[in-house]
Order: sequence, then structure tokens, then C-alpha cells
Amino acid sequence: MLIVTGTFEVHADDLEKILPAARAMAAETRLEEGCITYAFFENIENPGHFRVYEEWRHQAALDAHFQSAHMAAFRKVQQAVRISGRDFTKYEVGAAEKL
Repeated sequence: MLIVTGTFEVHADDLEKILPAARAMAAETRLEEGCITYAFFENIENPGHFRVYEEWRHQAALDAHFQSAHMAAFRKVQQAVRISGRDFTKYEVGAAEKL
């Protein structure tokens, strides 16, 4: 399993543009083969600061996600707004257990 997580900041004046795009992106991504979890979270203490959290069954699924039409559409919106502090990391998980 792969976990991808990261953060980015959106200028306050651009939130109305990015939020509908992020909602659509998350909904479409969760329908993808190999996607376990996909969500955006906004920091309640720092509006406009988002965390993305993703879980994927394997690399091929993540690769397909990067080539999807909804990812292309979301990237187009991202290019039209002011985004800063983008930082993402991919982790390969060897084992997991519920606590």
C-alpha cells in the first residue's frame, strides 16, 4: 500500500475557485480502481492551508490517477489560482494494523 500526503496553501481570494474543484477531484478520485482513501482537509486554525491524504493499493493505480481527466482538470484550476507551499511525500507501507 502507498500513502501520499502533503500540504499546500491557497490565497484567500482564490478559495471560492479551488474548493469546488477539490470536491470534484476527491469524488472522482475515490471512484478510481486502486484508490482506498482520498481527501482534502482545511486547517481550522489557518484557512487556506490544506492537507491532502491518499491511500493507494499499488503504484500502477497512483500512476493511472496522475493521468486521469479529473487530475488534468484540477491541475488547470490550480494554475489559475495562487498556490504556495506545496509539499507532498509518498510512503510505502509494509504493514498496518488497527489500534
